[in-house]
Amino acid sequence: MNSTSRRRRLTAAALTALAVAAGATACGSGSDGGSNTADSGTYTIWDPYPQFDKSSAWAKLLDSCGTEAGVKVKRTAFDTSDLSNKALLAAQQDNSADVLIVDNPVVSTLAEAGVLTTTDDNKLDTSKVDPNLLAAGQTGGKTYGTPIGANTLALYYNKDVLKKAGVDVASIKDWASLTAALAKVDKAGKKGITFSAIGTEEGSFQFLPWFWGSGAQLTRLDSAEGVSALALWSDWLKKGYAPNSVINNTQTTSWQEFASGDYAFAENGTWQLANAKKAGFEYGVLPIPGAKGGNAAAPTGGEFVTLPVQSDTGRYATSQKLVACLTNTDHLYDTDTTLSYVAPTNEVQAKQVAANAELKPWVDAVKAARGRTSDDLGTKYPKISEQMWKAVQSALSGSKSPKDAMAAAQSAVK
Repeated sequence: MNSTSRRRRLTAAALTALAVAAGATACGSGSDGGSNTADSGTYTIWDPYPQFDKSSAWAKLLDSCGTEAGVKVKRTAFDTSDLSNKALLAAQQDNSADVLIVDNPVVSTLAEAGVLTTTDDNKLDTSKVDPNLLAAGQTGGKTYGTPIGANTLALYYNKDVLKKAGVDVASIKDWASLTAALAKVDKAGKKGITFSAIGTEEGSFQFLPWFWGSGAQLTRLDSAEGVSALALWSDWLKKGYAPNSVINNTQTTSWQEFASGDYAFAENGTWQLANAKKAGFEYGVLPIPGAKGGNAAAPTGGEFVTLPVQSDTGRYATSQKLVACLTNTDHLYDTDTTLSYVAPTNEVQAKQVAANAELKPWVDAVKAARGRTSDDLGTKYPKISEQMWKAVQSALSGSKSPKDAMAAAQSAVK
């Protein structure tokens, strides 16, 4: 595809993102340049891991994959929020990176903007990837890239708080038994559960396990099931089982509340495992229960490795070798351990659990997880998510009932 046709395919939403891209700055090694067709021996990789410098295991893996493919790798690291805008701008300028690693909800935006190649075109092998994880990179019946790893949400619990309240964690199997446990904790003089309900994507991310766990679908925010999920959270606040601070909590501040040792439960992710070990009390992890039992589907976090469209299509073969190297069994294990991710394949997941039994509930949670843009929602998801978090804010603040809040949200989406 030539640069002229690509410019025509960039959508209005993509062009809006381009308008704010000019002020974005890159972090890490390398420069802002994309692929350089004049230098066939150098391939560019953009990633969202500025925390890893040139001496890190991640950077060394990229270099070794380049060596294996017979090329030099030029890496640039961006903050996650900057990366998608930079990728869209580079596509507009026909200067895309050869390999692009992006947050999974961004894949559909880039794909619909004509920035990414499909796995049919680039020959990436996704046959071993768990279908529920791969779905986050699918839109319009096509797959764009492969996940490098996944994280998701579950319930951390304080074993001492539950013991003193007389709660057996094995009894928590659905919403009713969880609420009953919170009532016991409250009666024992401790605090129940903390989470993030802030009016941003973080709030939607944390609400989704309860929304999906009710049986609701994102295309019908105002369904009886969806309303019941919001009513659950609202009732917890009214009864004092959850603090009013959740309305402004990020996932970080919510974790800080749990780390105080006063709370029985906290909804949070795999990225807090290191902090959990430093908390000073015994903890456990429980998959978020569905309304009537079983594990609720939590949203998947984590990145996809993708191959952007190039004017020089001859570059795809080497780019595919680089991605195959990054995502093979041995390298996935090392990379996902570094990133605190659950691997996207059964084989590597089993290897992770064998090395660290504490990852078992997280593997279970990831297996039940769903991509936010799955069900072919694609670029519709951001609008749905915005109305969802607004509904959560309205209900938890008491300005609207859960039913009215979700009705308003559904109306705004339409």
